[in-house]
Amino acid sequence: MKLTMKRCISTNFKFSNFLFILLSGLFVSCGNLQKKDRYKQDSNTPSENAISREKIDSVFEVASNNYLYLSSKLEEGEFPKTFYLKENKFETTVSNAWISGFYPATLLNLYESTGKDTLRKLAENMLGHLKKEAFNTSTHDLGFIMYSSFGKANRIEPKSEYQDILMQSAKSLSTRYNDTVKAIRSWNSAPWNKAGDDDFAVIIDNMMNLELLLWATKYSGDSTYYKIAVNHAKTTIENHFRKDYSTYHEVIYKEATGKVKTKITVQGYADESSWARGQAWGLYGFTMIYRETNQKKFLEQAKAIADFIINNPNLPDDKIPYWDFNAGNIPDALRDSSSAAIMASALIELSWLTQNQHYFKTAEKILNTLISNEYLANETELAGFILKHGIGNMPGNTEVDVPLTYGDYYLIEALKKYQNYNNSLKVDLFSKT
Repeated sequence: MKLTMKRCISTNFKFSNFLFILLSGLFVSCGNLQKKDRYKQDSNTPSENAISREKIDSVFEVASNNYLYLSSKLEEGEFPKTFYLKENKFETTVSNAWISGFYPATLLNLYESTGKDTLRKLAENMLGHLKKEAFNTSTHDLGFIMYSSFGKANRIEPKSEYQDILMQSAKSLSTRYNDTVKAIRSWNSAPWNKAGDDDFAVIIDNMMNLELLLWATKYSGDSTYYKIAVNHAKTTIENHFRKDYSTYHEVIYKEATGKVKTKITVQGYADESSWARGQAWGLYGFTMIYRETNQKKFLEQAKAIADFIINNPNLPDDKIPYWDFNAGNIPDALRDSSSAAIMASALIELSWLTQNQHYFKTAEKILNTLISNEYLANETELAGFILKHGIGNMPGNTEVDVPLTYGDYYLIEALKKYQNYNNSLKVDLFSKT
């Protein structure tokens, strides 16, 4: 054990920072080595619904052709958003949108999977338009924007430029942390989300931005980022979840005291309903933070959220959730493929961490459905987007039953994780997805 620990200690860590991280349970590299030994998969027991490598490769080929076509529809500096089939309307967005990082990240994922260098070059061009957002302190979504994109680029080919951009992004995100609330501010004050000037709004989506901060501590040795991420996750456990582990979308705190003012669900069916993408963000976020910190409370939270989703009586047999688990017109409510893709990616990883094959089989069922003709678009069907039937904001009547860049991203990520699931000797499941 002493030898293993010695190998894992980064020479870049100052002793004081290393001591803190060791005592607080971060010690990520060693923890992941231990997990790999403890959770080695049995590759001799294939599932009856197993997806062949050939099938996955064919999906990657379709998806890469789609994204090459999609790139031809973009003006310089534009990022794809969605496509409305009935109106034949292609929508783009700008670099500071929360979804902007998913397009270059998917290009990079597909480049890794197909070896098509054109995809890498397209991604690098988009990163050039994105890098200024490292200094953006007006959004909590820098994890979505910068870690999905530059984090992926840095894992493929580590560069000091990428690392500097990621560190600046972590610094910018950290400015939104409030040590009284013990959380990172999500939305700024806005009448539509019921938060006033003296209120502090936090949404469940924000769990997804914490990985950027955890990376920053691992890279720099500065434990500040780790503390912020862990405090935010603990506050989220305490206040966002109901007894059955369904989640509110938004919790509004009094900024001066840190006390909860109200709990609401902006993009779901009702304040007390279970918005599917919110459940997916929670599942993915707590699975990720357990992987990075090895703190058992985060694992227990991830498992409880997973069990809520899998055992929910309103989850359809094909495992693609309705846009809200309590939508008023079930079983006629629309499904949300983006939530399904996020859930699949998280469940594969959670299965790896727990050896719970039920999580894996559920993810497998989701993926089988998503790569069927019902959900997988061909090259020109949806202007180059990959995944049909996503729901952005049903109450706002925007992006309803359309493709979404984040749905595409998490589908490809989930398929890469699935393909690597039993290949622990050759592939680091968590750093190469």
